[in-house]
Amino acid sequence: MALEAIDSRARGLRAREENVTGLALLRRLDLVLLVALGAVVAYGLWAINGITIHDTGGSALSRQIEYAVAGGLVFTLTLFIDPDVYRRWRRPIYVGTTGVMLLVLAAGAASRGSKRWINVGFFTFQPSEFGKVLFILVVAGVLADRSRQIGDARTPLRAIGFGLIPILLVFVQPDIGTALVYTAGLAAVLFVAGVRWLQLGILAAVATLGVLAVLWFLPAAGINVLKPYQAQRLTGFTHPSSDPRGATYNLRQSITAVGAGGLRGRGVIGATQTRLNYLPEHATDFAFASLAEERGFFGVSILLLLYLLIVWRALKIVAGARDLYLAIVAGGITFMFLFQVFVNSAMTMGIAPITGIPLPFVSVGGSSMITNFLAMGVLQAIHVRRDVRRRF
Repeated sequence: MALEAIDSRARGLRAREENVTGLALLRRLDLVLLVALGAVVAYGLWAINGITIHDTGGSALSRQIEYAVAGGLVFTLTLFIDPDVYRRWRRPIYVGTTGVMLLVLAAGAASRGSKRWINVGFFTFQPSEFGKVLFILVVAGVLADRSRQIGDARTPLRAIGFGLIPILLVFVQPDIGTALVYTAGLAAVLFVAGVRWLQLGILAAVATLGVLAVLWFLPAAGINVLKPYQAQRLTGFTHPSSDPRGATYNLRQSITAVGAGGLRGRGVIGATQTRLNYLPEHATDFAFASLAEERGFFGVSILLLLYLLIVWRALKIVAGARDLYLAIVAGGITFMFLFQVFVNSAMTMGIAPITGIPLPFVSVGGSSMITNFLAMGVLQAIHVRRDVRRRF
């Protein structure tokens, strides 16, 4: 038995040297995922050019291309990093991430009442965006290291404890949308790690009570956790016609834009909601609504099908991951990506709260673009090492 174990381990080491170095690593890429990624980026660039071509500052295409190129470089670099490195270095990653988030609150650039960005001269970046992937890498490590005690309530509570700190730091920026993305990622890693259904149900009930308390119970008692405009944005989708000139203006304009697009869209010139700037934030928060107005049902269907293709390949990576840690990471990234697509598209149609979550690979913004490339790079790095044993 000992000889068989040694021989098995030796075969694993040879597989690592032969299959996941240099050009051999590139040959193991998931080509379907790679093509889908390239297609959705290209489609997003084409869409954003039409959405912003009539803006005061001109088209955002060149700027978005720069972000895509930077994201491509991050994607390539990530391929050559064995994801086990993140597991070994999760504590420094966690401390560094939370430290930068604290720096944002202390000295970040303020805009529209929020502190979310750090200006480094040539680039203004949003740490909470990059923290989405780092958050998954850290919490997955906490759960994987205690996989044999996953049925013990202390294991998921420990993971939640690690997760709550960055979630709260993002929440107080305030950036409720990104905090929801972190929460969705936390729920996903708990599920993939094998936390019991009863425990997941209890956690879901506690989270629901927390949301109800923040939005209704505490304000009724005179305690306002959120600012009035934040509460109105989160609850406005339940009654979009209540204040069409005020709190629900953005929502009404978004619904109008989506409906005006019809099947084939109104084109760049005919899309008056976007072209005449009736729809605020049409290149960022409401990029999906602008695309729906310009390209119609057929146009957004192409984008959603590309997203679906990415999610399908990502789920196959979850199923074929080398070990539990990588499966948890892949599952967390996949669900986080899907959550962002769903919430962004749903909020533009009035079936989800307006949270400011960007549309992956479409909404203008360097931090979002690069972060999504980083997430896809981690998925591909997991895939190319799917049948290679860890070095002991």
